[in-house]
Amino acid sequence: MQLKVRRWQAVLEEKLEEAGRIADGPLRKAAIIAFVENPYAGRYVEDLSPMIEASPELGARMAAKLREAYGDHPVLSYGKAGVVGLGGEQEHANALLTTPAAEPLRREIGGGKAWISSVTKVGGPGTVLDVPLASKDALYVRALYNAMTLYFPDGPLPDEIALVFAVSNRERLNARVGGLQLKDVQGKDGLI
Repeated sequence: MQLKVRRWQAVLEEKLEEAGRIADGPLRKAAIIAFVENPYAGRYVEDLSPMIEASPELGARMAAKLREAYGDHPVLSYGKAGVVGLGGEQEHANALLTTPAAEPLRREIGGGKAWISSVTKVGGPGTVLDVPLASKDALYVRALYNAMTLYFPDGPLPDEIALVFAVSNRERLNARVGGLQLKDVQGKDGLI
């Protein structure tokens, strides 16, 4: 199966203060969105393995475009997400965001021991999506729990899937709820 990308969207965000406090450095977030034609829109297909098998090539393109948009800033957290147009089903996004699709993201950002936080849903034009972000190496770093909110004014169309990779460079501004500290990350098992 060859997946057809209809359009790309890149979103960059830089936050400099929170609660009136100037940050000691900006919180940068970036997302790349691929609006892909859904080959299974309008019908039920039992075997989704062709989508899974086609996903690594798309994942590599998404990862490269994300790096291009984000630049060479460090990546401490990542996430992925998908919105399936109303002609499809949620499982279609899940099939395109499994581990084979996400491995290119890990390679592009220099690794990642932790599983990649993910969310998928069905929606249409006007959808708002909160992409979860968590540490790429140690999920117990609470200061890196975050999200990137995206708005899709013109999609996904009923026969499209919007697929997202997102990254950020640091902990939340003013993070102070405890948990594993960045300086104590071992990066062995994806948890600590």
